[in-house]
Amino acid sequence: MYFSSRGMGHPIGGPANWLTRHRLANMSAVAVLAYGAFLATWAWVSHGFSSIGGARPGIDFSIFWAASHLMLQGMPARVYDHFAFVKTQMDLFGNFADIHGIGWVYPPAFLVAVAPFALLPFSIAYLLFVATGIGFYAFTIARIANGECRVDNARFWAFMIAASPCVFIAAIVGQNSLFTAALAAAALWWIVERPVAAGICIGLLAIKPQMAVVFPFVLIASRAWKVFVVAAATAVATTVIGVVICGVQSLEKFFVNADALRGALLDHGGQGFWFASPTVFSVSRLAGFSVVTAYAVHACVAAVAIGAACQVWRRSNDRRLRAAMVAIAALLASPYVWHYELAWLGIALACLGALALDGGWSRGEQTVWLIAWALPIYEHFNRLTMLPQIGPLVLLMLLWMVLQRAANSKGSER
Repeated sequence: MYFSSRGMGHPIGGPANWLTRHRLANMSAVAVLAYGAFLATWAWVSHGFSSIGGARPGIDFSIFWAASHLMLQGMPARVYDHFAFVKTQMDLFGNFADIHGIGWVYPPAFLVAVAPFALLPFSIAYLLFVATGIGFYAFTIARIANGECRVDNARFWAFMIAASPCVFIAAIVGQNSLFTAALAAAALWWIVERPVAAGICIGLLAIKPQMAVVFPFVLIASRAWKVFVVAAATAVATTVIGVVICGVQSLEKFFVNADALRGALLDHGGQGFWFASPTVFSVSRLAGFSVVTAYAVHACVAAVAIGAACQVWRRSNDRRLRAAMVAIAALLASPYVWHYELAWLGIALACLGALALDGGWSRGEQTVWLIAWALPIYEHFNRLTMLPQIGPLVLLMLLWMVLQRAANSKGSER
């Protein structure tokens, strides 16, 4: 309400626009230097990431690589057998294995996707995975942000996006969120001109279905029936291929492992999950709400976010507003969101930043944008610091920014 009373949504000019293109570029350059310093310090204190019992980059990718190792040996069932999978990780990585009390919680389709990883040594596979993910992510999102279609503008946004904290966090843990966000961005870019390609990209999100929950609603709201049908068919085909290759039991064990994950992490905050999960559910549980009440509160906010997304998609044809809204709503809708899933936040930040640089910032937007830009760092380290969980509040403020911009726009395609 503060932003509403102060006139948020009405662009302002003059000195108030202190978050300029030049400052954003400098901020990104400083961030890259800070990442380098962090990694260098980490490598130095851990003797080249070799300290016994210490952490190292790519901890989540090591799980993918171990799963690939078993897939190449023709043993997909062992990936879903938690004890067998832990033993495999111990054999491959020793004290560096990410041995938690949760088994492989990805659907068979993603297990098929990671199968080639172990064809390369771990370090090379990890670096290639990260480099490919960053490139795909920066390219697709820059296409949406670059409304003027200028080469220099595209390069600026590609650098801005690649240098953002949400990319750094996803990269150092070696997560697939860069690829899922890039698939979403590609779909959002192609949804009008290439509906079949857009539908395929959305359907491929079946490898991480909780991040695709908003798409069916906005596709129906905007009557993008062709995209909807292709997405549904692709999701079904992707799932079937995974089951055929990995076996029917893999799908059954996936649901068993997912239920165990829900109980151990989501419902009860294992491994400090609530402090690193920017969701309304986590805030509710940290506030002392029961599991049932927390789910109910989260469902209400998720319904509001999805409804807001549908409203924007019905009333505006602006590609950047639509993309920003889908990304924010996706993060608000799912109760299971780790800090690295904030890679999806990069879509919203790039689109809102591009709109603001084109037409001016509104009161309060620059502060909110900067807080959201730094949010992935806050969430990543919050399992150690255990500071208040501010993620949902930041996401809701971004949601309000998009709604205000959509209300003030003429619905023209940029």
